[in-house]
Amino acid sequence: FRSSSAFRRPGRAHSSSFAHRSELRQAKRIVVKLGSAVVTRGDECGLALGRLASIVEQVAMLQNQGREMMIVTSGAVAFGKQRLRHEILLSQSVRQALHSGHSQLNDMSLPVLEARACAAAGQSGLMALYEAMFTQYSTCTAQVLVTNLDFHDDQKRQNLNSTLRELLHMNIVPIINTNDAVVPPPEPNSDLQGVNVISIKDNDSLAARLAVEMKADLLIALSDVEGLYNSPPGTDDAKLIDIFYPGDQQSITYGTKSRVGIGGMEAKVKAALWALHGGTSVVIANGTNPKVTGHVITDIVEGKKVGTFFSEFKPAGPSVEEQTEIARRSGRTLASLHPVQRSEIICHLADLLTERKEEILAANKMDMDLAVSAAMLKRLSLSPAKLNSLAVGLRQIAMAAQDSVGRVLRRTRVAHNLELEQITVPIGLLLVIFEARPDCLPQVSTLAIASGNALLLKGGKEAANTNHVLHQLTQEALSMHGVKEAVQMVSTREEVEDLCRLDKMIDLIVPRGSSQLVRDIQRAAKGIPVLGHSEGICHVYVDSEASIDKVIKIVRDSKCDYPAACNAMETLLIHRDILRTPMFDQIIDMLRTERVKIHAGPRFASYLTFSPSEAKSMRTEYGELECCMEVVDSMQEAVEHIHKYGSSHTDVIITENEDTAEKFLQQLDSACVFWNASSRFADGYRFGLGAEVGISTARIHARGPVGLEGLLTTKWVLRGDGHTVADFSEHGTMKYLHENLPAGQPLNTN
Repeated sequence: FRSSSAFRRPGRAHSSSFAHRSELRQAKRIVVKLGSAVVTRGDECGLALGRLASIVEQVAMLQNQGREMMIVTSGAVAFGKQRLRHEILLSQSVRQALHSGHSQLNDMSLPVLEARACAAAGQSGLMALYEAMFTQYSTCTAQVLVTNLDFHDDQKRQNLNSTLRELLHMNIVPIINTNDAVVPPPEPNSDLQGVNVISIKDNDSLAARLAVEMKADLLIALSDVEGLYNSPPGTDDAKLIDIFYPGDQQSITYGTKSRVGIGGMEAKVKAALWALHGGTSVVIANGTNPKVTGHVITDIVEGKKVGTFFSEFKPAGPSVEEQTEIARRSGRTLASLHPVQRSEIICHLADLLTERKEEILAANKMDMDLAVSAAMLKRLSLSPAKLNSLAVGLRQIAMAAQDSVGRVLRRTRVAHNLELEQITVPIGLLLVIFEARPDCLPQVSTLAIASGNALLLKGGKEAANTNHVLHQLTQEALSMHGVKEAVQMVSTREEVEDLCRLDKMIDLIVPRGSSQLVRDIQRAAKGIPVLGHSEGICHVYVDSEASIDKVIKIVRDSKCDYPAACNAMETLLIHRDILRTPMFDQIIDMLRTERVKIHAGPRFASYLTFSPSEAKSMRTEYGELECCMEVVDSMQEAVEHIHKYGSSHTDVIITENEDTAEKFLQQLDSACVFWNASSRFADGYRFGLGAEVGISTARIHARGPVGLEGLLTTKWVLRGDGHTVADFSEHGTMKYLHENLPAGQPLNTN
């Protein structure tokens, strides 16, 4: 049988459930409860075959991973009702035709079908359907019908336990249901009375009892609701509860029952808490939403934010949703401060970076001691000189902050006593996700403060200690004007994908890190704009009229100064005339001296008898001491090559011909285009921005290194006297006068 070493063993001391969603990936034994609304069609007669098929596929996939899956299913009554209705209609039609003639067929009516009879007629068909579906995935199933006696009689309970364990040991998926053909009505006073007694009155209580009895790691209860809400679902203020703690029962309001079935949400919560107390983690989620049905179970097992997760471990701090709301509220106060006050906050933070450098460096040493590579050490490392440099950049931003927010860009007199202004305003709430570079935190925080934006920070765990200290200093600086909470640090186990789902609260996401990180965020953030670049495939083109001294210096700096940077050279384009010249030999010698591994482009390889290894792709971001070298016939061909294979980040031409250089700068559509300068100059600090929040290759909003200006948007302010109306007729007020004046100048009131 399959190895299961990656998951929790069911034989462990089963005293507590998982504390965090991320731990659900370790779940070995899983019970999936399918409510009546999940498996039943909307007309409550027959099964929802599409939903059922996708659920079976997910369960089979998890089973094939080595997990032990059990299903508690409804549906026998609905399946039987469909069969019995068909049989009754057929029987009635025959009798009516024989005795009353065809004219009586329209008067036929169906009798009320008794649930036990429907269950008896439907059980075999339901099981046959499951068997056929699971067979498609080479997975065997077994049916187990239970009643209350099977749990309350010790001998029967032990027999049931033994049977289920044997089935799981043989890699079979048990499909369990209450034996609705013989089950008596539930006793109202025996529902969920204590840990050892639980009335099997519906599939929620059955699933809970079964999960605890079998020491399951996880119970997934699927119904037609998303989970628990803090107020009745559908109301304006209703919010889905991500994590529910046993002590929070007073904070929720139960809505109506499911459209089918006998278990309402209150019963689900009671059953979930009973299972949680018995050591099984629980998630209640929607199994009927067509957009997520095909992956709801696997998403839950992967630890994604789906439905409501029940946990006994309540964290000391606020949830990430609460942090986001706190930051947004405090950010609005920050935006309303006088520009001088925001500058004072930034200057105070700059002072703290130098005054408390010993504290910062001590935390940084703790992170560096845990670093696993030289590249990681370089990214993590802070020094007194680096902190001083950071402080200088922050003070530079503080100066720019004094005339950023609220600056008038355009002033227009639309009509008499009707004045229109376009002014700069903050974007709102920024989410900045960065990896192992702690100096990013004060830079980004300062830019957010200067632009009046609230900020949510998610840093890499590699710099956790340094980030913690730097965030404390940032909040200390913000406290001087009562906006300490405007910058929040997410230190929980939240996945990046989960943060990207906060589309109703976050206005812009800025990823700073590897190209893979940026791509993951761009893929996950479907409802939030992302400012960044997925790759940094930067080119340096050496023209036929280039100076050898400039070529060596620029190529060396572009590739070798910091190979992992997004603005490092990845492809070196050489004009054909340079091949087999002293300049070409010197370029190769320099790259070899610097230990740069060269990959040959297709055309370059064709010129050489013994060439370096051919590049696998011309769109590679190496991020190391490696680069691709290719040959082109002209500047125009270099531009075409860059447009085809580049990432619109930063591209360079080295030439002494001014006309050639100007054509390159004008024709090339990249965020940064340089002439006789290293690609490493594509940096906010070197651009004089003080710092950058990131580099954008987008075609809208900011491009290139994004500083203070890139974190601002605009709004229109119209001041009127209450007497002028918007008249768009031929002689109306909106047509006869448009007077545009330079920003900051008073209107001509004559």
